[in-house]
Parts: sequence; C-alpha cells; structure tokens
Amino acid sequence: MEYLSLGRVKDAFGLDGSLKIFSTTNMSNYRYQKGAKVFIYDEANDERKEYVVLNYRHNGLFDIIKLEGIQDIEAALSKKGMEIQVEKNREDLEEGYYFFSDLKGCKIIDKNKNILGFVKEIEEFPAQITLRVSRQGKPDFFVPFIEEFIVNVDVDNKVITIKVIEGLL
Repeated sequence: MEYLSLGRVKDAFGLDGSLKIFSTTNMSNYRYQKGAKVFIYDEANDERKEYVVLNYRHNGLFDIIKLEGIQDIEAALSKKGMEIQVEKNREDLEEGYYFFSDLKGCKIIDKNKNILGFVKEIEEFPAQITLRVSRQGKPDFFVPFIEEFIVNVDVDNKVITIKVIEGLL
C-alpha cells in the first residue's frame, strides 16, 4: 500500500486531544471530513496507526482535527512532528489530475524527446501549480503545470513532455 502525506502535526490544540496540523494537501475539506480514515506515521519507529476523523476546522495557516482515540493534550503532544497520511487512491482523482508524489522525479522531455531535467519539486503559486525542474550543472527552471506547457504526462513511465518556449530554459 502507498500513502500520501497530508502534512505534519505541529502541536496540540486545546485540552481535548485535538491536533494542529500544518497541511500540505490542497484538499483539506475532503481529506479531514468527519468519518475519514487517516494515519499517523511515526518515522522514528516506522509505525503507522489508523484513526478516524471526528471533527475538522481550518484556523489561519493550520488545520485542526480531532481524531478518535486521542483523548487529551498529552496524547496529542505525543504525536507532535509526526506525519498525517492517507492511503493513495487514484479513484480520488479526476482525469487530468495527479498526485504531487507521482510527478516528483519525473523526467522532463521536449517534443523531440530531448531530456531537459527531472521534477525536483511541485510548487503552488497563486496563479497555478509549477514544476521545479533540476538540470545537471545548470540552474533549475520552472514549468507552469498548465495545458499551454504540458503536452503529455505519463505517470507510469515517469515522463512529462513539455512545450518549450523562448525564455523557459
């Protein structure tokens, strides 16, 4: 089973065991809806435990979630720094949408199949999602993840074909 990271537990929130999450998902309302299954992954011990979301709200830069089984502040504090995850499920995606984890590491090629680099990061800007592409011996470049630049995405083979315009590289 593969897992997607939703964010990290930053702290406890209140006395009832609620968790303050710095989320890296842009689908918080969906991921943290009441009854949803999430996992808390303890990297230090390589342990993953399943929880059910009881309550969710957004507060400034953070998401606040209450999970079944975490009853007090001490239990919540014991989760500090741990990763919140969900099972990776392609059925959650509409056609033409991708998990960021699927795009990371993809080879970037042009229409002539020249290798231009590899996706290093996926960055979210107000205007659009952008791929940060690393190149050996050259500075990184950015490709807006929009139709005008993206010709094809082959997640299975980890290849993204792009349209290169003047000034992109």
